[in-house]
Amino acid sequence: MKELNILIGQNLKSIRKSQNLSLDEAAAATGVSKPMLGQIERGISNPTVTTLWKIASGLKVPFSEFMKEPELSYQFVSPLDIEPIMECDENMKIYTMFSYNDNFEILYVDLEPGCVHFSPKHPNEVEEYVFVFEGVLRVKIGKESITLKTGEALKFRANVDHEYSNLENVKCRFQNINVYHKN
Repeated sequence: MKELNILIGQNLKSIRKSQNLSLDEAAAATGVSKPMLGQIERGISNPTVTTLWKIASGLKVPFSEFMKEPELSYQFVSPLDIEPIMECDENMKIYTMFSYNDNFEILYVDLEPGCVHFSPKHPNEVEEYVFVFEGVLRVKIGKESITLKTGEALKFRANVDHEYSNLENVKCRFQNINVYHKN
């Protein structure tokens, strides 16, 4: 976490600019002097809670907005840092690489040799995208069976029962992207 006074200053400046306010206008709206606002924005002054409340009230923002960490322009994820969900007597490991966000989630899946995982149908609007990184994966969709080898991919509507099987003697690794279409 950044030093708190620097974080508060950056957030204050961002809020003020998003409202198209000069330092003079912000001072008039908050009752906090222009020099004090400038010092807070530059991170050289550590404002009191009372001062922050005055600024929050005057700018009509929640108090906690000043302590909000900025969102990064990227997010690094490694399965080594994720506790997998275990299925099929621990022969299937599911790593949630990116949890549900807007309308999709991305999973990384390991299937040990001989593992068969049954998945009941999902709501009508869910599509699954499967990409095999390693090994051979058999996907049964309803009564149809499709075999995917390393580098191959499959897209299907998941509104029917489906099954993932590794019938080979080596581990199968694949990525599963679930897309939730909103009707």
